[in-house]
Amino acid sequence: MRRHLDRGVAVALVLAGGLSAAQLTPGSAGQGGGSTPGTTGTSGSSTPGTTGTTGSGQSGTGTGTTGSPTPTPTPTPSTGTPTPGAAAPQAPATSTGSTGGTTLPPGPPTIAPETVDSSTNPSGGRTVSPAPMRETAREAQQAKEGVAQVPDADAPPAKAAPLTLGQLVERARATDSRVEEASAELRKFQALYKQAKWAWFPKFEISVGAGGPVPEARNDGVGGPPTTEASYEGDWNLGKVGVTVFSSGNAVLPLYTFGKLTALEKAGAQGPILGAALRERAQDEAGFQAAQAYFSYQLARSGVQQLEEVSKRLEDAAERIAALLKEESPQVTQVDTYKVRFFRQIVEAKKAEAIQGRALALTAIGVLANAAPGAAVDVVEEELAPEAEVQPPSLERALALADQYRPEFTAIAAGIVARESEVLIRERSYFPDLGLAGFYDVRFTSSATRQRSPFAYDPYNDRTAGLGLVVRGTFDIPIKDAQLDQARAELDKLRAQEKQIRAGIRLEVAKVHGELVAAWSRARAYTDAEKSARRWVTSAFAAFDLGTGETRDLVDAFTAYAQVTGDRSKSWFDVRLGMAALARVTGTPPAPGE
Repeated sequence: MRRHLDRGVAVALVLAGGLSAAQLTPGSAGQGGGSTPGTTGTSGSSTPGTTGTTGSGQSGTGTGTTGSPTPTPTPTPSTGTPTPGAAAPQAPATSTGSTGGTTLPPGPPTIAPETVDSSTNPSGGRTVSPAPMRETAREAQQAKEGVAQVPDADAPPAKAAPLTLGQLVERARATDSRVEEASAELRKFQALYKQAKWAWFPKFEISVGAGGPVPEARNDGVGGPPTTEASYEGDWNLGKVGVTVFSSGNAVLPLYTFGKLTALEKAGAQGPILGAALRERAQDEAGFQAAQAYFSYQLARSGVQQLEEVSKRLEDAAERIAALLKEESPQVTQVDTYKVRFFRQIVEAKKAEAIQGRALALTAIGVLANAAPGAAVDVVEEELAPEAEVQPPSLERALALADQYRPEFTAIAAGIVARESEVLIRERSYFPDLGLAGFYDVRFTSSATRQRSPFAYDPYNDRTAGLGLVVRGTFDIPIKDAQLDQARAELDKLRAQEKQIRAGIRLEVAKVHGELVAAWSRARAYTDAEKSARRWVTSAFAAFDLGTGETRDLVDAFTAYAQVTGDRSKSWFDVRLGMAALARVTGTPPAPGE
C-alpha cells in the first residue's frame, strides 16, 4: 500500500514541478542552487546559467555575494522536481550571512499557462495569479504527509537495546538448554509424587468379552435334566446355537498398611524438592557462564581499544623517527625504525587475538541468550573496574551463605529423607495390608436356560457380586531381608555423600574466595602501576619529541605500558569473574553489575 502511495506522490510532485517551472537568474541564490558565479546553495549541483531544485519541494534561503540590494518581494513557494526542458522553480533569496544583511534581486515571477489572467493591469501587461500554484504544492505536501503516516510492513524492525549483565544472566537462567532439561526432570518428579500420593486409590481390574457359538443348553431352570435332545453332550447335535457375553471385575481399597502408604507419600514429596534444587544448580551454572562470556567480551573490547591507542602512539613515533632520519639527526638511526616497526607488528598481532576473542565472546553470548541463528547480539560497553569500592566478603560469610543457599545441600537432604522412607517401607513390608475388596461377575448366553436355584451350577448365566475385608501379604521373608539391607546400605551411602559434598563445597568456596582476594590485590596494584606507566610514556614521548630522549627509552616505556595495561584489565576481569564465581559457589545468583 505504501509503495502505491509513494508512486502517486512522485507523479504529483512531477506534475507540480512542471506547472511551477521558473528561471533563476545569476545574482540570486536558492537552497537548491549549486555553486554558480554569483550564487550559493546548500544542496544539488548546477552549472553557470542553470539552477538546482530543493529536494523537499520547499524553497530555501541562501546567501549571496553579488547583486542589487533592492528589497525582495515575497516569492511564490514552488514544489516539485525538474522536468526535461523546464527550469527549476525560483527560491527566495535573502542574505543572512556576513555580507551585512543585503538582499538579492528576485528572478522572473512564476508563470504557468493556467495562471495567466486574460485581463490587463494598468501598465498594459497581463496579471498573474499565484494561487493555483500554492494549492498544487499544498496538495502534494498533504499527500506526502499521508504517505509518511501509513505503516510500512517492509520497514526493518527496531533494533533491540544492548544487553546488560543482568539481562543476559536472566535470559541464560531462563532459556538455557540445561535449565530446560532440569525443568523437564522436575516435572517428572512432580508426576512421581502425584503417583505416590494416589497410591491408595483402588486398582480396578475389569474384563469384558463375548464369544460363540455356544451349544443349546435347556432345562427347567432349577437344575433339572435337559429338556431338548440337543442339550445332551457326546454327539454333534448342537441344536440352536447362540453367543455369550460376560464381564467381571475386582478391586481392593487399602484401609491400613502399617504406615507404608504414608512413608511412600513422604518419599514421593522429596522428588519435587530434589528436582527444584537440580534446576537451581543448572540455572546457577548457566548464569555464571553468561557472566563469564560478558566479562570476556568486555576484556577483549577494552584490549582492542588499548592496543589501538598504543598503535596510534607508535605510529606517531615512527613518523617522528622518519622525519629525524630525513633531517639526518644524530638522535636516531635506522635501527630505531626497525625497533618501532617490530613493536608495531607485535601490537597488531595482539590486536588480532583480541578481535578474535571479542567475536568468540559475542557468539557465546548469543548462544546463552538464546538468540536466533545469525541474529546480531549487542552488549553494553562497561569498564571492568567497578566504579564503587567493593570489598569481597569474608570467608566466614561466604561459607555461611553456601550452607544456606547452595542447592546441593537441599538436594542431598531431600534424598536422605526419601531413603529413610524407603527403609521404613522395607521394614513394614513384613506386615500384611488390610483392605476392602469388591468383585462382580456377570454372564449371559442366548442359547442356555438361566438357573433360578442357588444350588444349580450355571456357567452360562452367572450373576454374582460382593464386598469383604481382606488381608493381603506375602511370606517371601528372605527376599524382604535382602531388600531391607539394600535400602539401609543406600541410606548410609547417601549420608556419606552428604559429608563429601559439604567438605567439597567448603573447599570450593575457600578456593574461589582466595582467588578473588588475590585478584583484588593484583587489580589495585596494577591500577597504580598503569598510572605510573602512563606518566612514563608521556614523559618518554615528550623527551623524544624534544630530542633529549632515546628511542630505546621510548620503546621500553611503550612496552611497559602495554604490558601493565593488559595485566590491569586481566586482573579486573579476574575480580569481576571471581565475584560471579563466588556467587555461584555460595548459591546466590550474580546481581547486575557484579
